[in-house]
Amino acid sequence: MYDKAHHRLKRLTDLRQLQLMRNSSIGVEKESLRVNENGSIAQTAHPQILGAALTHPYITTDYSEALTEFITPPFHHIGQVLNFLRDTQQYVYQHLDGEYFWATSMPCVVAGETSIPIANYGTSNPGMMKHVYRQGLGHRYGRVMQVIAGVHFNYSFPPEFWPVYSELEGNRLPLQDFISESYMGLIRNLQRFGWLVPYLFGSSPAICKSFLGDTPTTLKDFNENTYYGPFATSLRMGDIGYQNNKENEYGIKANYDTLDAYVGSLTCAIETPCPEYEEIGVKVNGQYRQLNANILQIENEYYSSIRPKQILKGNEKPTLALKRRGVSYVELRSLDINAFDPLGINERQLYFLECFLLFCLLHDSPVINEQERQAIDENELRTAHHGRDPELKLIRNNSSILLRDWADELMQEMQAVCELLDRSSKDKLYCGALEAQRKKVKDPELTPSARILNEMRDRGEGFYHFARRMSEIHRHFFSNLPMSETSERYFSELAAKSLEDQQAWEATDEVSFEEYLQRYFAQS
Repeated sequence: MYDKAHHRLKRLTDLRQLQLMRNSSIGVEKESLRVNENGSIAQTAHPQILGAALTHPYITTDYSEALTEFITPPFHHIGQVLNFLRDTQQYVYQHLDGEYFWATSMPCVVAGETSIPIANYGTSNPGMMKHVYRQGLGHRYGRVMQVIAGVHFNYSFPPEFWPVYSELEGNRLPLQDFISESYMGLIRNLQRFGWLVPYLFGSSPAICKSFLGDTPTTLKDFNENTYYGPFATSLRMGDIGYQNNKENEYGIKANYDTLDAYVGSLTCAIETPCPEYEEIGVKVNGQYRQLNANILQIENEYYSSIRPKQILKGNEKPTLALKRRGVSYVELRSLDINAFDPLGINERQLYFLECFLLFCLLHDSPVINEQERQAIDENELRTAHHGRDPELKLIRNNSSILLRDWADELMQEMQAVCELLDRSSKDKLYCGALEAQRKKVKDPELTPSARILNEMRDRGEGFYHFARRMSEIHRHFFSNLPMSETSERYFSELAAKSLEDQQAWEATDEVSFEEYLQRYFAQS
């Protein structure tokens, strides 16, 4: 099954270029729900002292004013990524007034839809577009679904890797076409094997009952205020999470066969009207409810565990950026917040994920047919809700295989990949990270989802009390970190500049919002 991956890996190893993988680019985006002293969603605006969410490069908001997003720039070393993420969160903590961040992906007590303030980005056309898009998400899926938080892992292989790899593959395509084709193959394999991520790192086996309200559920009662799955790993990635709920109805699903197919499938969804969304209305009584009434308002509305990405130029549509310049990096989106780490993610996770992506690149990656697509979706769902069940079986090649057996196979195959990556390091960080994950496969009780439920049982806590306790621990961690004058000055200057930039944007709008949207969607 893995012969071609072995062959590619051996040829890379035989090159003896120890520095070949050293200049990869790594970044993280972490969402965190801001809450008040009672652990309820904060009703206050994004603090102005942090800067403008519209124009700040590293501190912004996602769906809600209360859903802060921390973004790192791309770095070559994992330690640099974590240091920047730590410093950014520390700076924000020092400027919160009696509020703190929730330590888990699943939200705290939710007092209905109206308790979730939609993010505001000012009066400029770009700011209004971001706000109206979020209004549309609320009308289409409900606001509660939008305050689930996660961590995104952004990764690109070193520029000097691609010419070498292209030559080893005997490639005759232009280099950027080869790069894009290779990334799409990686994405297909990440989907095939991606159930491994929620198994290893899923940290949402339980939820507050207020999250579901009166919605019927098959989840079990943990106590009077908590639902849980006895073997769940990541309910965030299960059927209570954010779904692309119009795929089956309209037969439109992202196609990962090639980059052109991917761009074409998303473009079709963005341009195809949806009768149900037409009933919501686009502009009602002079107020926008959504950007349009199509299956997708914009590309970002399509949820997937991993996305191909290209850096945007100005107001460029993401699909056009991909079409014009190809894939620049990938964004892995299936990570829960690590409730046991104040940063929300740790070093071993990142080293493992880098190895995992290289493995997915080297492995042969045929296109995904309809039968395999259904198996991929089913495997993700089974793992999210029942991943720690020792008897759980997944679907592979039209037959069943125990999750633990398949996971063990993948771990064995990744050993050589980790050894290749460790050639540029004396500390064997990649092999060490892999070994930590292998232990979770052998003993599901070591997974974060099992640890959370065990702590809840041992302490007699429901989900809310567990999450609040961990949030307080994290607040204490950041509150007691010394902030360097250099970091304080750096983030203060960024905040001031972002406010100036937003004001400049608002002062230079030359067309109405309606005209702005027409021009945006007319790009071709």
